[in-house]
Parts: sequence; C-alpha cells; structure tokens
Amino acid sequence: MGRVNALPPAGQPEPLASFAALRTPQGAALLDELRDHDPAQELATATRLRRAHPAALVSAALGQARLRQRAVAKFGAEDAFRMFFTPHGVEQATRTSVATYRAERLAGRGVRSVADLCCGIGGDAIAMARAGIAVLAVDRDPLTASVARANAEALGLQDLVEVRCADVTGIDTSAYDAVFVDPARRGGRGRIFDPEAYSPPLSWATDAALRAPRAALKIAPGVPHEAIGPHAEAEWISDGGDVKEAVLWFGEGFTPGAFRATLLPSRATLVAGAPLPAPPVGPVGRYLYEPDGAVIRAHLVADIVERCGGRLVDETIAYVTSDTAYESDFTTAYEITDELPFNMKRLKALLRERRVGVLTVKKRGSPVEPEELRRKMKLQGPHAATVFMTRVAGAPTMLVGQPVKRP
Repeated sequence: MGRVNALPPAGQPEPLASFAALRTPQGAALLDELRDHDPAQELATATRLRRAHPAALVSAALGQARLRQRAVAKFGAEDAFRMFFTPHGVEQATRTSVATYRAERLAGRGVRSVADLCCGIGGDAIAMARAGIAVLAVDRDPLTASVARANAEALGLQDLVEVRCADVTGIDTSAYDAVFVDPARRGGRGRIFDPEAYSPPLSWATDAALRAPRAALKIAPGVPHEAIGPHAEAEWISDGGDVKEAVLWFGEGFTPGAFRATLLPSRATLVAGAPLPAPPVGPVGRYLYEPDGAVIRAHLVADIVERCGGRLVDETIAYVTSDTAYESDFTTAYEITDELPFNMKRLKALLRERRVGVLTVKKRGSPVEPEELRRKMKLQGPHAATVFMTRVAGAPTMLVGQPVKRP
C-alpha cells in the first residue's frame, strides 16, 4: 500500500483508541448511520450526534465516514463501506482493478503464499487473498496494521490474511512462494522521486525480491529506466487511460529485461524483450496516433511506429503519424485536417470558420495551457474539434483534427 515504514511517535495511543471505539457496536452503528451523510452538513450532523454519543466517538466516526466515501472510487461501494481507512491509506491504496490484476498474475504462475511487506491498510493483501493466495501482511505502524487486520475480518478473509506489526526488514520470507513490496513513495515534503529514498529503499526491496522464488515490487510509474536493473520484467499499468503504477516482476515465469505496457480493464498487453531502435521521424500524415501513457512510460512507442508503418512527428514527442489507418488498443487515432505553425490568430480564425463550439486541447512539448487557449478562442458553433499543441520537426505546431471512430 506504499505507506511509511516507521514507528508512530511515542505516547500517542489516541488513534488506536479511537479506531478501537469504531469497532464497538456503538461505533459500528454510527458508521452505518453516516454512510450516506452529506459532508456539507457535517457541523449540523456532529451537533445532533453528540447529544447521544461521546464527542470523541462522533469525531472519529465522521472522519472514517469521509474516508469511506473517498475510498469508493478505488474500492467500490460494497467494499469501501465495510472497510476501515487512514488518510494516508486512502491516498496511497492501490485501485482494486490494478491490485486484482497483479494478484491474478501471481496466482497464474502457481503462487499460493505471499509475504506482503509494507502492506498498508491491506488492499493488496485483500486482492491476493481473493485470488486464493495465503498472505502474511506486514506493516510497522500499529494503527495501520490494526486497520489491515480489521479489513481482512470485515471482508471475511481472515483465514487467508495474517497481519503482523513488525519491521519488514526483519521478516524471514523463505517460507513463502513470493514476496510483494510496496515501498512508501511519499515523505514529509510530498512525493519521493529518488527510488533510494523510498521506505524501504528500492535496492533493499530488489535484494528481497532476488532472494524469493518470485516477487513483485510496486514502484512509481516515473521511475528512471536505468534504476530498474537487469533482473526484472518491468510493467507499466494504466486503468481507463490513466497510468497508475509500475511493477517490477522477478523469478520464474517472468522475463528479465523485458518492458511491458498493460491496459485495464481490457488487459491488453504490449511487450518488448529488449529496447527497440529509435523510430524514424517525418512529416505529419493523414492520421495521428496518441499512445496510451503506459506505452510511453514503458518506452514502447517505437513498437507502435513499427506496427503502423509510421513515424514520429518529432524525435522528442510521443505522437505517431502515418498515411494509412491503424487500429490498436494501445493508441487513440485522429484524422488530421490542418497543420498550422503556432499562431493563435490563425487558429481562432480557423475554428470560427469551422463553427467549432467544443474544443479538446491536447499538448506535448508546448507551454500553452488548455483552459487559457479555449478562453482565448471564444468558441461558438455546433461542431467539435481537437487541437494538438506540439512540435513537428522541432518547430511549434498546431494540428487540428477529429477522433477516428472505431467500428
């Protein structure tokens, strides 16, 4: 779950006590009552509830209700309103669709037991248990471990999920088929971009992975490729078009040195066993292809160029163009009608002439802000268009077109 592997400050048992109170019959009843509460009415709700319940319990229940409502986007309503969360746990938790995909990939390779190190609130452990895998879930923070244990119980998975409050660096994982590590990638100042500043560091997680029969390490999708090392299969996962994470896979059944892009929910996957040569660059053709973010992060744009018989519009920009139509799960296709040098007045005149009232703005390699551009265009009319603010052969360029409808 990617939380900090650190002990809580001494002498602060209140969070644990507040959480324990939520698991009493009175606390459970309050949470049920607050399931559909309106956060805008929270002050009035709190005032009403404090007439019948202790103020501390009401405060804890309202906080948990807010977290559950936020968690619906990742866990779905059926699970989210039965589970428990911490603020960091909601923010850092893996989306269920991604966790399920990962768990099923492990199970498909014969994994029946996993040591889940830095388990956070237990979202990944839940997905693995539902895939039939027995899980040792470890987190050093007592509150987080308690929440993970409560979540396994709430979802009826306590027979498959053992939660242990401990330092992950002291766990013997030799009895398990696989190791899963989700290092914390946030600190007191926000996101951590240096993999060696993760908690625990990527080097430690890699060593733990190499000692296990199989392993999966969850890392930030922006990780430098040179930090990955030669022993891992690296996979970038997008869900609904948004890149969610990268995973390093180790051991039997995975391909060291391979790079993979996987799209959810379709589970379409694109893989290259080795880096491809730099693709050609050339003029804009009739069609423009926008690769999925996972393809770009995995450095597999050259594979798309090869498959469609096309070229890049600029050696530094991940837009692919060709003169013939190409259909792929890994790209969004557009038919280009106009190519203009960067000039706002010319674009405005063109859009007025075409009676464009709805404009989608996409940009790569351009400082233009989409909202500012739309405001300046003063759009009016019944038609829609897409404009790409980018570079073509190094020159700032505007490409206007329409999405190609797939059959």
